[in-house]
Amino acid sequence: MSHLFRQSTKSLPLQLILIVPFVLQIAVAVSLVGYLSLKNSQQAVNELANRLFYKTATIVNQHLDSYLSVPHKIIQMNADAIQMGVLDVTQKDKIGHYFWKQMQAYDLSYIGYGLTTGEGAGAARYDGKTTVIDEWTAQLPNNTRTYATDALGNRTQLLALSDYDLLNQSWYVDPLKAGKPIWSQIYIWDNPISPFITLSAGRPIYDSNQTLLGMTGADIHLLKLSDFLAHSNPSQSGVILVVERNGLLIAISDGTKPYKQVDGLTKRIAAREVANPLVQTLSQKIESYYPNGFNSIQETTRLEFIIQKKKYLVYLTPWTEKNGLDWVVVISIPEQEFMGKINANNRITALLCLGAVIVAIALGIFTSQWIAHPLRKLNRASQAMASGNLEQSVETSPIFEVQALSRSFNTMAEQLQNYFLALQQTNLDLEHRVEERTLDLKNTLEELQRTQEKIVQSEKMSSLGQLVAGVAHEINNPVNFIHGNITHLDTYTQDLIKILQLYQNLYSPPAPEIAELSEDIELDFIVEDLPKMLSSIQIGTERIRKIVLSLRNFARMDESPVKNVNLHEGLNNTVMLLVHRLKSNDELSPPINLIKDYGELPKVECYAGQINQVFMNVISNAIDAIEERYDSQRENGLIPHGGTIKIKTYLTEEEMINISIIDNGKGVDKALINQVFNPFFTTKPVGKGTGLGLSISYSIVQKHGGTILVDSELNQGTQITILIPQKIKSPVKT
Repeated sequence: MSHLFRQSTKSLPLQLILIVPFVLQIAVAVSLVGYLSLKNSQQAVNELANRLFYKTATIVNQHLDSYLSVPHKIIQMNADAIQMGVLDVTQKDKIGHYFWKQMQAYDLSYIGYGLTTGEGAGAARYDGKTTVIDEWTAQLPNNTRTYATDALGNRTQLLALSDYDLLNQSWYVDPLKAGKPIWSQIYIWDNPISPFITLSAGRPIYDSNQTLLGMTGADIHLLKLSDFLAHSNPSQSGVILVVERNGLLIAISDGTKPYKQVDGLTKRIAAREVANPLVQTLSQKIESYYPNGFNSIQETTRLEFIIQKKKYLVYLTPWTEKNGLDWVVVISIPEQEFMGKINANNRITALLCLGAVIVAIALGIFTSQWIAHPLRKLNRASQAMASGNLEQSVETSPIFEVQALSRSFNTMAEQLQNYFLALQQTNLDLEHRVEERTLDLKNTLEELQRTQEKIVQSEKMSSLGQLVAGVAHEINNPVNFIHGNITHLDTYTQDLIKILQLYQNLYSPPAPEIAELSEDIELDFIVEDLPKMLSSIQIGTERIRKIVLSLRNFARMDESPVKNVNLHEGLNNTVMLLVHRLKSNDELSPPINLIKDYGELPKVECYAGQINQVFMNVISNAIDAIEERYDSQRENGLIPHGGTIKIKTYLTEEEMINISIIDNGKGVDKALINQVFNPFFTTKPVGKGTGLGLSISYSIVQKHGGTILVDSELNQGTQITILIPQKIKSPVKT
């Protein structure tokens, strides 16, 4: 006994053995999925940030290339025109009008030329909108005249006289010294309307004999770059800067002005002097990170800084131009803009993982109890029998193996009772009792062996049933053969009838032997009935083909996991499989009228077999509800009315597929509607439903990114609406 006691202390409950491995597997799988999801999210953020930075930098660089190439193209074109004699620099009125037309075609602030004599002319857009024409002489004062122009570029009136010393202007002197096209230093012109931050392109001009005439120039307004950066900024919280190597700000995307007023004069500022605290801190960190500040940035670099307790991703890329410009483009975006949705998804994933573990535990407990409960009863009965109480009997279980064990136990218990009575009655000879008991045990063993044979035979029958189900598909081949030949047979028959009728018309009256035989075989009836018979055969074979096709379509639509299908075909196939339930075969089954109100639907990307399963569950429930109402009316002495099922489909304004299945069945109490999708909940009588049909259908529709809506009223009917998208969306994972 002590040995048996030590063994029992080391044993574990069956329920614990069933639950723990199941829950551990789910927990490990869920944890692994969550970890991989987090890693993939981080990798996706890095890839997305790099793509966004690269795209934005490319857009900015391309715009700089395009915008800053225009002045040099203009001055080269003008220098070539002057050298070829197309433009005469002595005719200031014509060349001024030519520059006016160029200003209409290009977004520049000034186009002009100056001669070595100190004279010159140009067209300007001083207020940013209106184009005027300037021309000047070499003699001060009041040597410059500014003219207003009309819509054709003609001078209308003199606007102003001013002093202008061309020979001391840097935009004139610098290109002549360089002897080639160059950019001037960025300078500020305090226009009364608004300051101009200007960059000037200059180029020497020569006549056809290579004699220096002077220079031609074109100015560009750099403040417009800030407007472009504001439209190109992909982030509401981020910023884009364009700075010189010395740190002076050229353009900024946040609307901040890249200059300040000091004693009434406009002065440029460095990026670290901008009023925006983010830009200030960002510039300081970049200059602190590189030994020589922005001069050290020679290649595209990605950095990360903590600014105002937020992590910012910074993208630095140099931009150079062949005529001497060397700037740096700075793009900064807070990491939170990338991680916001991903963090929310991670939280949802964590909650779903926790929910999955809880559901797994609940299912494990339920399953273990379902398995262990009949075994505990059997164990208690066995212990009672071991204690001497032979009058034991256990209930059968829905589990096949436990059911067989229970039956064997009951048989054994009954036999043991008989053996015990026999032993009490037969107390004459010990050997006789031992022999009789041995014989009884032998019979019990044989009974167990026979039970085992029955189990094996049952499994064989199950396999045979599957084989027969497979062979049923082969019916399609001979039916197709018959159906395909009926058309030819019908044609041949019609041809023979025509020949027969032609013979009758040409050889009338017929010979007595033919007339007698025609009367004996009722030839007129055969001619009339044979086409009808062929038509009936053709209708029958067509019916068989439709049934076989419906079975095949319904069962094999998932040969590829996801495919574009016509939902109307799935509905028609489902109705074809249920048509035997729609027809009234006797007074116990109601006649059901099916109404199809199909709209124009596009093909839908879905798991077609699963969607067909949803249609099967919903339409079957509708038929069950109509039958319940029919039976209830008949039992209450009322005249039962036939049922109606309406299937309505259409495409909603939100591009969702709407399938509504409406019946006039028994309906569901409104207090219970919220429970119809719960697993194992059913309003049907015991034994008629598992309570899983709508729950499974709800899961399938959710898997497609859709939903199911139920509207029902007791004794009035039910409407179930299925809404699914045209393409599978990423639903909430469950």
